[in-house]
Amino acid sequence: MSGHNKWSSIKHRKGAVDAKRGKIFTKLIKEITVAARDGGGDVDMNPRLRTAIAAAKAVNMPKDNIERSIKRGTGELEGVSYEELVYEGYGPGGVAVMVDILTDNRNRTAADIRHIFNKGNGNLGENGCVGWMFDTKGLIVFEKEGIDEEELFDLALESGADDVEEITEDGTFEVLTTPENFEVVKQAFDEKGWAYVSAEVTKIPQNTIKLEGKAAEQMLRLMEKLEDSDDVQNVYANFDIDMELLEQLQG
Repeated sequence: MSGHNKWSSIKHRKGAVDAKRGKIFTKLIKEITVAARDGGGDVDMNPRLRTAIAAAKAVNMPKDNIERSIKRGTGELEGVSYEELVYEGYGPGGVAVMVDILTDNRNRTAADIRHIFNKGNGNLGENGCVGWMFDTKGLIVFEKEGIDEEELFDLALESGADDVEEITEDGTFEVLTTPENFEVVKQAFDEKGWAYVSAEVTKIPQNTIKLEGKAAEQMLRLMEKLEDSDDVQNVYANFDIDMELLEQLQG
């Protein structure tokens, strides 16, 4: 299983804790604001905004927060101006790391991210140094329990998905799409009323680096520190850690 998908499952398991700390709300408010700024406040005409609002509702963000964020983005309410950046670098063991940023202060963010990488036994690289190792894909994850495998495959492929993968290690199915087809495939599942673990446009590594022992522990700590930064929206990496070891380290 790809490093991204393992990290994604970790994030979903600890999502309730993050929500209590306000981290998820803060990140989603930024994403909704920028999505509305760049694509307008009409959800039907703005796929990025639609996806951000769906994510916000999934963590029970109040409707008022969502509406205010949209209005800040469209200029109806005064708000902070955010800049979108991508940082690329390497973690322990040479793992490729990409970091999506939304910031109102580029210099502060650069210093903060560099410090996190250095403390985490990694280092920042030049733009483009690892980006070529990742593909942008729509990813919809289902728990295997209660899902009819054949029906899932048929609906996914009929609605435009590229592939469906069975991940035996953690008991899930992963539906992969192009970014352009993500909304159509997701809507097909929504209309069926099928509950998924997560649905997002993300970056999938083309290959992975196996980590064990201290390097694995350092890598997970680096990911957590990056995720905890207020300016970080998403972190992607191409590490691979055995699920058993992963559970021990997360225990």
